[in-house]
Amino acid sequence: MGDRENERYLAGVALPKSLQADADLQSACCDAEILVVAVPSKGFRDVLRQVGDFVGSVVTVTKGIEYDSGLTMSGLLEAELKAAVPVTLSGPTIAREVAMGMPAAGVAASNDTNAVFQVQQLFHRPTFRVYSSTDVLGVELGGALKNVIAIAAGVGDGLGFGDNSKAALLTRGVAEIRRLGVAAGAKAETFTGLSGLGDLTVTCFSPLSRNRTFGEHLGRGGDAGEILAASRSVVEGAPTSRSAHQLARRLGVRTPIIDEVYAMLHQGKLVKAALQSLLSRETKYEDWTTWALAWCAQAGPGNH
Repeated sequence: MGDRENERYLAGVALPKSLQADADLQSACCDAEILVVAVPSKGFRDVLRQVGDFVGSVVTVTKGIEYDSGLTMSGLLEAELKAAVPVTLSGPTIAREVAMGMPAAGVAASNDTNAVFQVQQLFHRPTFRVYSSTDVLGVELGGALKNVIAIAAGVGDGLGFGDNSKAALLTRGVAEIRRLGVAAGAKAETFTGLSGLGDLTVTCFSPLSRNRTFGEHLGRGGDAGEILAASRSVVEGAPTSRSAHQLARRLGVRTPIIDEVYAMLHQGKLVKAALQSLLSRETKYEDWTTWALAWCAQAGPGNH
């Protein structure tokens, strides 16, 4: 870090003079009123165990699902910091754009309304609007699962596909995320909000999106392991594809896009084979309501 900037992730963005670094995590947290945890999901639990007995609101901006437990980051907070109040802050928030003061919006979610209000007041700025939600699981699953879809969107970019292809992928991706989220206990409407459709859109289209960029390299013929090893940034969609695939199997939910991303990253399936699997699926109604109405009409009176 030189001249008060993070040269690796936010080069050219000056950090506040009041910002201080401390190598001792417990020392840094001891007098804090609110903690913000922004570490990769794979190290999230280990970091929490170093915090100690913190009392107060803990804001997570990490988007992932722990594989072994199936817990989101708020679930890990509840498990590791018993006296803390978990708050999730999510949405379409590419870090560089937010840091540069470009208008953006996010959503804070918690089961504690006072904590949500506190976080809203803390983060809300003239160019950064913070909305609130009580659907913690929905907000977290939307933020985590969109990374998997974004990898698929990047693969399409790497293969040279156009806007029609990406629009179709996003639309079916939203349906897939919502289907899995609702089965897990989240609210359907959450996935058309900032942490669902909003976050999915920016992650699938932005050249600054780590997950989309990773998928693009994969679509151009790169090896997943080599790309991840060479990456300077965390690609959360890679481990999340594994967790999401496991969650979908456990809940008995159809997730064709997630399944193919999982197969490419964790089973060595070739990109073209994964694409063929998606395109060769049998035709279906766009939503289950339409299917139900059509089935009832075909069955006739008294048979439904």
